[in-house]
Amino acid sequence: MVSSVVTDWGLYAPYFKRSEFECSHTGKCEMDKEFMDQLLDLRVKFNKPMIINSGYRHWTHPIEAKKGHKNGDHVQGRCADIGVAYADSFELLRLAINMGFERIGVNQKGSGRFLHLGLGSDTLPTPALWSY
Repeated sequence: MVSSVVTDWGLYAPYFKRSEFECSHTGKCEMDKEFMDQLLDLRVKFNKPMIINSGYRHWTHPIEAKKGHKNGDHVQGRCADIGVAYADSFELLRLAINMGFERIGVNQKGSGRFLHLGLGSDTLPTPALWSY
């Protein structure tokens, strides 16, 4: 898999901006272009705003550091956690699966409901589905 990092965030306007995907620990933003292109297509098909809870995370980010490896979805910039609930989560999940997102995490409990949508990579088990 050859990936490239997004350098022109204007390609994703008006739907997404760099600041939504920056690592909250380092401020870096190394989102994979293939993933972002796919996410943009998903956003257009979903036709509703998508709240990005988490995008890129540097491997030193506390959540990633706890995992004990440096190759997770967030570290590779090949996923996003999207704040969504109820019927909208079902619709977004249906579209994402049909579009080829193959690493999916589901948290639909309590007030922090979200879907983790990722494309996967050579270093991660793909496809994969989990709940939080």
